[in-house]
Amino acid sequence: MESGTVSDSISTYLDEMVDVVKSISKADVRAVVERLFRGWREGSTVYIIGNGGSASTASHMMNDLNKMTIVEGASRFRAVALTDNMPYITAVANDIEYADVFVEQLRNLLRPNDIVIAISGSGNSENVVRAATYAREAGASVVALCGPPGSRLCRCADSVVTVPAKSICQQEDGHLMLNHAIALALRERIAATV
Repeated sequence: MESGTVSDSISTYLDEMVDVVKSISKADVRAVVERLFRGWREGSTVYIIGNGGSASTASHMMNDLNKMTIVEGASRFRAVALTDNMPYITAVANDIEYADVFVEQLRNLLRPNDIVIAISGSGNSENVVRAATYAREAGASVVALCGPPGSRLCRCADSVVTVPAKSICQQEDGHLMLNHAIALALRERIAATV
């Protein structure tokens, strides 16, 4: 492959990513930060779910929500990535069905004032939609980070941020950027309370 062709594909991807980021609703992101901040004040636990690259983002987000929001003198944020319990995930997938790997964990842990962050590029992953639906029925809030709008997950969430990219890669990049923006904004909000 010629280096000019590689450079062009790199430029195309990055240029498209700039447009994708500009298309994300800042008002929707602020609404998510407000919901998570309210959850922090109420002592809620945030459970984060996703498949594949979104599972990786869920783990990363759990790390950042717990660590990046630490403020001396303030209570700590409570976040758990349900993607990280592989023995339980494989047991449920084997003994029940893969579509229940998150909902079964929520049945053990979720309280009505808790929050579920569901990450899905397609917004139609059955295990993610099933868990979000269960969370709403149990009285918890659901925050969805999706690809383009209109998915099943978007329709069953309380708060939604869409990353309207055609490429799943760019959707996942957008979700990771949202993770950092949300964690940093929460830290700022928490610091202002001390």
